[in-house]
Amino acid sequence: MKQILHSVILGEGKPLCILHGFLGMLDNWKTLGTLYAENGFRVHLIDQRNHGKSFHSPDFNYDILADDFLNYLDAHDIEDTALIGHSMGGKTAMQFACTYPERVNRLIVADIAPKYYPPHHQEIINGLNAVDTTNLKSRKDADEQLKKHLSNPGIRQFLLKNLHRNEDKKLCFKFNLEVLSNKMEEIGDNINNTDSFDGYTLFLKGDKSEYVTNNDLEVIHLHFPKATVETIDNAGHWLHAENPTQFFEKSLRFLNKD
Repeated sequence: MKQILHSVILGEGKPLCILHGFLGMLDNWKTLGTLYAENGFRVHLIDQRNHGKSFHSPDFNYDILADDFLNYLDAHDIEDTALIGHSMGGKTAMQFACTYPERVNRLIVADIAPKYYPPHHQEIINGLNAVDTTNLKSRKDADEQLKKHLSNPGIRQFLLKNLHRNEDKKLCFKFNLEVLSNKMEEIGDNINNTDSFDGYTLFLKGDKSEYVTNNDLEVIHLHFPKATVETIDNAGHWLHAENPTQFFEKSLRFLNKD
């Protein structure tokens, strides 16, 4: 039996699905998801496998994540959808659109390009693995342990949103840290080299981010010939959180374009 991804569904109207990034979860998109729902969309905020409340599995690559999303659409009787993906979720969204183009009517890719990224989250992974979850008393306790490895309070706050109490009432992380720690190469992997999607596509990049550069425009248009690329001001890689107003305005304009 196929396992179906966990989601929260908001609003009524045209379907819009949103895929979060690495070590994130659907909660990261609730504020923007509510705004899209208020503007005529039935919004599906989705936890990808090994993240949030979705199932854990040792299998993890973008073909598998794309098939997870296909199973989700089929389970919810969605013929085609607008799709937003950020970072790792953007790679999933790109791979899905290329593999199943008839199921995507609009694609928005947030701050990631169709290229290989060398593993670069090792400091975060090392910090998370150093947290002793067997004796955690509070989120503050976890923050004190994580602080020894990660000085950025914003990154720590983002990661610690994943803390929850399990069936035994013990604090632990929602994401599958063991599997994700061993899949850093797959997370940085590119979509399949010969794939392309001929539908309407918008790439949004943060002006302070180095994830998408002018050197990437050629490969973007190779895979996504109808793509446009726009910049979100005063934003880094977490552009939807750092400048949500401009992200919402530009994305909504694209979603509603004839």
